[in-house]
Amino acid sequence: MRPLIGISTSDVYAERGKLYHRAYALNAHAIADAGGLPVYIPTGLETSLLRELYERLDAVLLPGGPDVDPVEYGQERHPKTKIIDVPRDALELTLARWAAEDDLPMFGICRGHQVMNVAFGGTLVQDIPSQVETTLTHDLPDEYPRDTRLHEVQVDPGSRLASILGTTQVTVNSLHHQSVQQPGPGVAVTAYAPDGVVEALELPDKRFVLSVQWHPEDLYENDDMMRRLFQEFVSAARDTHRRI
Repeated sequence: MRPLIGISTSDVYAERGKLYHRAYALNAHAIADAGGLPVYIPTGLETSLLRELYERLDAVLLPGGPDVDPVEYGQERHPKTKIIDVPRDALELTLARWAAEDDLPMFGICRGHQVMNVAFGGTLVQDIPSQVETTLTHDLPDEYPRDTRLHEVQVDPGSRLASILGTTQVTVNSLHHQSVQQPGPGVAVTAYAPDGVVEALELPDKRFVLSVQWHPEDLYENDDMMRRLFQEFVSAARDTHRRI
């Protein structure tokens, strides 16, 4: 049986104040193509109900999205930190802490990479252009395809990420204006951009707790390395086999 992979969702208000849960479809497609069974996790569930859903999952995927509220890591809001989804923050921080405590496989992408660091006690750079001295472009303009490669990433040769990718250097797409600042206690930084922006994190003592700052879901269909990220994640979920 396919392992059940939970994917968190965002809150979106549309016409007449209707609340919708939104998720980027390519994350679910990447999980399904790698052999997993994707299921969306709604925001706003009472804690006991969320826990009941979580207990049925074999792994958790935290995808890209808007900024994490800086109150969660003890900072005042920067003028460029604008789009905040408080219910999603609460959902994902809870899931990240539960998964780490239970050694449940977890994969973070872009915002998910940042959420994981905050969940484990780290902080974020709230706006790279105004807070980091760099000539690199980290936030792809809207008129460009999401799979446009913007810069290289150097990967720690001893990391789980390097073993999955089969290389220590990769060129990635990039759609973010925030980044990891101070890693949380016990969190290993396993990849950097040339300007020092943190591009990947791992919890070395867990079976699969890994995050990347780029968007492999936009690359996996034509890139074996990115496809292996999802395959290894789903494989770790299959080994967990928590289904009841």
